[in-house]
Amino acid sequence: MTPERALGGRMDRKRIWGWWFFDWASQPFHTLLLTFIFSVYFAEIAQRHFLTIGGDLRLAGAQAQALWGYGLSATGIVIALGAPVLGAVADSSGRRMPWIRFFSVLYVAGSAGLWFLVPNQPPLVQAVVLFGIGLIGVEFATIFTNALLPGLAPRAEIGRLSGSGYAFGYLGGVLSLVLMLALFQETPSGKTLIGIDPLFGLDPAAREGTRFVGPFVAVWYAVFMIPFFLWVREPRGPRRPLRIGAAMADLWALIRSLRHRRSLAAWLASSMLSRDALNALYGFGGVYAGTVLGWPVFLAGVFGVVSAIAAAIVSWAGGRADRAYGPKPVIIATILILTGVCLVVVGMDRETLFGLALPQNPIFGRLHIPDLVFFGCGALIGGAGGALQAASRTMMVRHTTPARATEGFGLYALSGKATAFLAPLLIALVTDASGNQRIGISPLIGLFILSLILLVWVKPEGEGEQ
Repeated sequence: MTPERALGGRMDRKRIWGWWFFDWASQPFHTLLLTFIFSVYFAEIAQRHFLTIGGDLRLAGAQAQALWGYGLSATGIVIALGAPVLGAVADSSGRRMPWIRFFSVLYVAGSAGLWFLVPNQPPLVQAVVLFGIGLIGVEFATIFTNALLPGLAPRAEIGRLSGSGYAFGYLGGVLSLVLMLALFQETPSGKTLIGIDPLFGLDPAAREGTRFVGPFVAVWYAVFMIPFFLWVREPRGPRRPLRIGAAMADLWALIRSLRHRRSLAAWLASSMLSRDALNALYGFGGVYAGTVLGWPVFLAGVFGVVSAIAAAIVSWAGGRADRAYGPKPVIIATILILTGVCLVVVGMDRETLFGLALPQNPIFGRLHIPDLVFFGCGALIGGAGGALQAASRTMMVRHTTPARATEGFGLYALSGKATAFLAPLLIALVTDASGNQRIGISPLIGLFILSLILLVWVKPEGEGEQ
């Protein structure tokens, strides 16, 4: 039985598709901005800037990575403090859609503003702030859209519905990335990847084709959120006046109840660590590719296509595995894969892999062994990361109820963001201290291992509200 048939009506089918369209609309922020185009461009421009004011190439790359890390840390603190509060307030009032609209405005404004990161005398701090505004918008909007999930389908279908949503979102990420590379983003020759001039007269010399990624992501979101706002309706229920004091009291009671709900507490702690480490992989993968491996932006974009396709396929398959075996085995398998990827990233540079010298001749076209290995790592990050997020969303559904879903997903967001500043901060501090970007990635290994240990206390079927 499909979720649509289980829910039983035309409007229900449209509501499910509308909910999926949020993933389709929002995924380009993660794919094009956080991971594969803007972050690589930022690293390139920042590295060049720091190089002009003194230091060697490797140190300049470390400074660029550290600045990016401190920016993500500050954004993570804002999200961590705001997520549970917003969830509690929304549940107390019974309203979610107005919050999605508000944070969608932040998403669009922050993304569009990235156009102003020019190559010469770049406003690096301004770019980091605008990126943070967009990231806050997408993360907070996700809290409220996730809170609609329990009311979309029967419990048995939630895993497949969640996995299909992520798969649909990753397909949107792939398409947006392909369009960006084919039509706008300039290669070193000044042409796009398919050999044409960037559309709209964008100037390759001023990197306008690459800078256009911010406005492109903003327009994509604005257009494809239309089905969401047209087809998704909040569940029927009372609409209450906004009482912040009562909302905070309910939130505090829920937090205090965690001491009696070992499975939920362990799950929130585990997801806090695993998703923090995963987001850091997303956030620093492009920086690593651009500065350690020396990739140009367009090659990182091709890498993104491979990763996003893998994510779409594995997210879809992970949803089926989730339905058959439950979310916990999927979560364990994906964390093990991501831990292995971190070990490879830390152990590799352009000359060596785990201390072994690598051949310096090209293996495939102009790609060397480190390039191909990192392509493989990208496919694993995309695939395992997509399946992990989908299964994690299902596990959270098993630990909450529709009536308190926004509050529950606010805590879930807190668990993913309470230490969202920690992984970027650890990477920034270790990179600063060692002057080595590869060593700077090593804290992620410990975060993934700790998250696995905490899963021992997580009940596969959850606890429900107590």
